[in-house]
Amino acid sequence: MASRSPLHILHVIGTLSPAAGGPPESMRQLVDAYIEVGAGIELACLDKPGERFLEGIACPVHALGPSLLGRYGLSPRLWRWLNGNAHRFDAMVMNGIWTFPGVAVRLAARRAQRPYGIFTHGMLDPWFNRRYPLKHLKKLLYWPVQHAVLHDAEAVFFITEAERDLAKTSFRPSNWTSVVVPYGINDPEERGGEATEQIEAFYRRLPELRGRRYLLFLARIHEKKGCDLLLQAFARTADSVPEVDLVIAGPDQQGMQAELQRLAERLGIAARVHWPGLIGGDLKWGAIRACDAFVLPSHQENFGTAVVESLAVGRPVLISNQVNIWAAIESDGVGLVNDDTLEGTERLLRRWFDLPAAERDAMAARARASFIARFAMNRAAVAINNVFVSAAQETPNR
Repeated sequence: MASRSPLHILHVIGTLSPAAGGPPESMRQLVDAYIEVGAGIELACLDKPGERFLEGIACPVHALGPSLLGRYGLSPRLWRWLNGNAHRFDAMVMNGIWTFPGVAVRLAARRAQRPYGIFTHGMLDPWFNRRYPLKHLKKLLYWPVQHAVLHDAEAVFFITEAERDLAKTSFRPSNWTSVVVPYGINDPEERGGEATEQIEAFYRRLPELRGRRYLLFLARIHEKKGCDLLLQAFARTADSVPEVDLVIAGPDQQGMQAELQRLAERLGIAARVHWPGLIGGDLKWGAIRACDAFVLPSHQENFGTAVVESLAVGRPVLISNQVNIWAAIESDGVGLVNDDTLEGTERLLRRWFDLPAAERDAMAARARASFIARFAMNRAAVAINNVFVSAAQETPNR
């Protein structure tokens, strides 16, 4: 897709903290992609100014401070800032739903006569309604407000056709303009970092893994991610592969790690499960590069940034069929897919462990080509830019 004249776009997100999972990391990736294609971008967030994780982002970041109402993000500062600055941008994009910033973006965009878009980041997946019925009732009450934000957007951006189609089934009415954009990450092989040094950095962190095979789970430690299934399935299969360990890396947002560690003790696998916490930079890339395979038996996954990161450096992936890019993984022969149940996760691990080494190596050899063909982030930047260029051309006096 060829880009037209680049615009200057504001992206709004609740937080850029890495502990919040995929959307903040995707936002960092998208900034670099915008710059690569020559488009202008600024960010606004509700983080405290001066947070270390805001350093190194290659565009202006307007950290407006914590909100008044926790997760809802009620922020008079954001309201005032948007109303004073919306006119500076050709368009605005809200990352996430169910919060006040989306309402503020809609009203500021209407006042400034600017188009805006919404990335739902999987938050309209009906899995959430089934898993959290009380929260679903609260969302039903809020839906008239949220639907207006989606309905009035120039585009509601989805990462896959599966995400787009599932979103239409969660609430009624569901009338908005859906746009599926090619999403991904920036190529880590083009951004410096010596693979050998990265792997060594990881082994310095976990020296007990040197010389051993391991599966890598790299995500928030959250019930949605299927961490408990992974531990139980590994316990059922571990005796068949005494040379393989399991690494569960990621932020523990809900205090779930202690419970999982107790589960590992009860299952008799605690000595073979490692918990390095939230890892980033060279440590993260070293963990991915050195792993046997990446594993994510998630119950709901809109995209799976770490899945794509693994492909980018040539590692196969073992995922559930609730990760929305599962069909591409299966089609390209770069991983294995199964159900998000204990039995499905056990089948996933057994299939991997039973594969001859030559077949595992063949999957690894195909992984990077799949990444290059499907998941380069610069295509997303171009696609978003073109949606708003079209809007400007349709309304030339805006």
